[in-house]
Amino acid sequence: MRSQCSLFVDAGYLLASVATRLTGTSLRSGIRVDYEKLIECLTNQAEKVSRVPLLRVNWYDAAKNALPDPDQQRIGSLPRVKLRLGRVSFNGEQKGVDLRIGLDMVAQSRNGAVDVIFLVSGDDDLTEAVEEAQVHGVQVIVLAVADKEGRPHGVSEHLQRASDGVELIAAEGLDKVVTRTAAVMVPYAVPRPFPKPGPPITPRQLPVIQAPKPGPSITVAPLLSAPATNGRVAESSLAYRSETSEPITADADFGFADPAVNDAISQVVTGVVKSFKASAGADELADVVKAKPSIPREVDRALLLDLAHRLEDYDLSDRVRSQLRDHFWDVFEEVSV
Repeated sequence: MRSQCSLFVDAGYLLASVATRLTGTSLRSGIRVDYEKLIECLTNQAEKVSRVPLLRVNWYDAAKNALPDPDQQRIGSLPRVKLRLGRVSFNGEQKGVDLRIGLDMVAQSRNGAVDVIFLVSGDDDLTEAVEEAQVHGVQVIVLAVADKEGRPHGVSEHLQRASDGVELIAAEGLDKVVTRTAAVMVPYAVPRPFPKPGPPITPRQLPVIQAPKPGPSITVAPLLSAPATNGRVAESSLAYRSETSEPITADADFGFADPAVNDAISQVVTGVVKSFKASAGADELADVVKAKPSIPREVDRALLLDLAHRLEDYDLSDRVRSQLRDHFWDVFEEVSV
């Protein structure tokens, strides 16, 4: 059988990385893409590196109800391109994409359809699929977008180690097929300062309650209700040392995150808002205001992804997520492009 290679493209990774490279944020609406030429660019590089012809481009993306949008329909109609769609979840995250990529990679490897697979993704969840493909004698090479330091953008170290190599997508090729929709670059935009932490919160002191004197036959312990703090119950306020009647004060840790996180949130929100406002029309901006406090899914996804990359923390806490979204509205109402 003639040797062949194939391309597996995680469009979410590719477009977010290219958008970050050009605009400083992963917001996909901040760029315009000539998809036919982009796929041609990837194909040429894969054939040049592997020195064998391309079998097919497998293009993976997410769509509402798994129904293709106009851009995805055009991509699916291109020759030697197979469109595979996952779903967009309620909170804007893509579902089913990684699973489809992994299953298809393993299937091609087991069937001996190709000798080399080029994976355009950075997701750590694909590591096991890469290793399974290698068991069947297939080389797997990661194709990545370069960041401003010339390193693979957003590719997990685990995936890099598991692969047979990492190649950077030719920057000159990307520059010809992807352009900014935003009027200005925003990666070094001056951010709106994050609110400064107020004075330390003094834990609420609970009253000292004297333990009742024992009666002739039984001892009655006091029953206390837990005080509410900012609408939440402080669990530690329920504990008492009965032998000394000394109260244990409530744990009132409701301050802001540390300064490094505040700075990262400020930088990310300012960049995303500027990029979004530069590419959105008046009607779209008005719809965003009407939907407040809900944030558009694409924007929310960009906020979370950019902050995760900046902090190198891909499991953001609920508290940090809440601060990020709250700060979005502060900046959205004040920043103009």
